[in-house]
Amino acid sequence: MFTAGITLMLFGGLFFVNRALAETAKPVTKAGERLVTIYDRGVERTIVTKARTVREALKLARLSIDERQDVVEPGLDSEMVAERYNVNIFRARPVTIVDGGKRLRVTTAQQTPILIAKAAGLEIFNEDKTTVAKADNVAVDGADMVMRVERALAVNFILYGKTSTIRTHAKTVGELLKDKHITLKKDDTLSVDLSSKIVPGMKIELWRNGKQTVTVEEEVKFETEKIKDANRETSYREVKQAGENGKKNVTYEIEMKNGTEVSRKEIASVVTKEPKKQVEIVGTKSSNTFSGSFSEALARLRSCEGSYKSNTGNGYYGAYQFDKRTWGKYGGYEVASEAPPSVQDEKAWETYKARGWQPWPTCKIKMGLQDIYR
Repeated sequence: MFTAGITLMLFGGLFFVNRALAETAKPVTKAGERLVTIYDRGVERTIVTKARTVREALKLARLSIDERQDVVEPGLDSEMVAERYNVNIFRARPVTIVDGGKRLRVTTAQQTPILIAKAAGLEIFNEDKTTVAKADNVAVDGADMVMRVERALAVNFILYGKTSTIRTHAKTVGELLKDKHITLKKDDTLSVDLSSKIVPGMKIELWRNGKQTVTVEEEVKFETEKIKDANRETSYREVKQAGENGKKNVTYEIEMKNGTEVSRKEIASVVTKEPKKQVEIVGTKSSNTFSGSFSEALARLRSCEGSYKSNTGNGYYGAYQFDKRTWGKYGGYEVASEAPPSVQDEKAWETYKARGWQPWPTCKIKMGLQDIYR
């Protein structure tokens, strides 16, 4: 009995000694200090520090980081305010990506397939299947890690008038509808058989006979404002502000018969994105500017407009293409083409004095005529 008591006392004393040793083995923090556990390359390390940021803590732990490629969570500049922190360091390593018949290699610290693919400039869709695992043969794969991508096939699907691209691993159209939880109803018409095999770029249409409404997104074309610059030649064009098309949701009432649209009527339209106007600077200065005498200017105008006897049959007459209203039986002649050249030239001079070259805008630019004579 006495021996048992001694044994119990010894055991109890040993228990308390071991517990005390275990507790003293843990880092003890003081005021302003914090416990930081760092995980790096499968090794766990705990430090006690007064560092305020993750960056400072790693520096005190003498751990170097390649900020261009390595990933640290939380971020290097994250402030540490709590008493305990866990810091994960993901080191950049080479990863071989096998995407169908294409193989490429990328060095990245990213851990998830989507981010690994993004680092390699690849887009991964939700329906694509990916695996990341250690390489079976480093010499063949060229890296310790291999990411394999099994692409889902893209199909153009028109469901009751709404077009979308869906991706699938289904083998047949029937399996595709089942995967997407689409149930055919009595009045539905499918453009292909349910047993049809899925192929890349396939187009599948599902319509419901009778009247129905569909809403589609359409573009709203932008307008163009042109600002004329008389100091620049006609060949000059500068886009000051690029235009952008807007978007609108348009609802139509359509009628389907045996899978064919027989009528369509717009019943509502809502602009979801306003178009942005395009602003252009365009030159109006002719590259062949003329500054000779007025009689020479009239000769250039006549070469552009017509001859003294011109009667084009469109209501304009003579060398300067006067209509009856502008001519006003000038000189007693009914129309300009009946008057001699001197009378037509005189009327042209009077018209120019009153209005400049405005009555002949096209030929003014084409012949480089300047308003310098009145």
